[in-house]
Amino acid sequence: MAQAIVWIALFTLLTLGMLWGMAALWFRLELPSPWRQVTLGLWGLLTLGLVVLGLEDSVTAGRGWSAPFGQLLLLAVLMTWWFRLRPSHDRPWADDVVHLATGNVAGNRLTLHHVRNFDWRTRDDATVSWERRDYDLDRLDSVDMIVSSWGRPGIAHVMVSFGFGGDDFVVFSVEVRRQRGERFSEVGGFFRQYELAIVASDERDAVRLRSNVRGEQVRLFRIAMPQHTMRSLLLAYVDEANHLHDFPRFYNTITANCSTLVFAMARRIGAGLPLDYRMLATDRLPEYAFRLGGLWSGHSLNELQGRGNIVERARTAHDDPLFSRRIRHGVPGWEAMPEQEDRAGGCDSRH
Repeated sequence: MAQAIVWIALFTLLTLGMLWGMAALWFRLELPSPWRQVTLGLWGLLTLGLVVLGLEDSVTAGRGWSAPFGQLLLLAVLMTWWFRLRPSHDRPWADDVVHLATGNVAGNRLTLHHVRNFDWRTRDDATVSWERRDYDLDRLDSVDMIVSSWGRPGIAHVMVSFGFGGDDFVVFSVEVRRQRGERFSEVGGFFRQYELAIVASDERDAVRLRSNVRGEQVRLFRIAMPQHTMRSLLLAYVDEANHLHDFPRFYNTITANCSTLVFAMARRIGAGLPLDYRMLATDRLPEYAFRLGGLWSGHSLNELQGRGNIVERARTAHDDPLFSRRIRHGVPGWEAMPEQEDRAGGCDSRH
């Protein structure tokens, strides 16, 4: 009886492994036609054949071990291939992720290289601009969470914006590093289909792409955070970006995405954040932050979400140089920021 239970459990797990292998080959096998199709077809036939053999063995031969042995052998070959896959920086990248963010600090001056400042016309067409920008860390005084959703339950993209004196903002976004013409697949993200990217961008780029061009629902939440913690989080982003620039990494839909990577950085700087399913159900991250007291106090979650909806303000402001001020008008935590200001009085750190 015990042997039968072991056989059933092993055979079931190995069959699931064979099905996982089919998906891994589908998303990650890089062979020219017709060899790719032949390999996929052969794997499918072997999977089916071993399942049939295993079912026959369980009935006629007292649970023979030929089918599990064959599955183990094939999975060993597959895993040898799988663990030899390596992420790379050398691919024909899409224009918006062709550069990764990098930075360095000298005293209180942060220099970010390759800050994206695209003027988007459509989701695939933009005036390309990458810039070097300097930021005075002594003027760092705000952190905002920007959450963009597009109608898929539980799914949203999360970005973090750092503000300097209410005049200058830089957005960090953990993204899939797509190749030219490639579209994102959440399922493919489980199978090493994409590399990981950390992009630094101007708010007019990062927000308008989502609110004005893609028609996504974009909400902005000011984070209640001491200045020294803001600085630690910003420098953690820079360190992570520099490391990623030197050592490429695969994106993963669960373990290395726009929320889990930020969660890991926050924990490294000492934030006592508990694990929570909302790390994966990313459109509920504002609720998670609210329960921890991380959002601006004195408001209900519904009020923060409603007043944090910046879509209409972003569309109205569009290419206004004071875009960042205008989208924050009425957002809790930003009531003291005037929507308009003498345009000669601002500080622009671009070079």
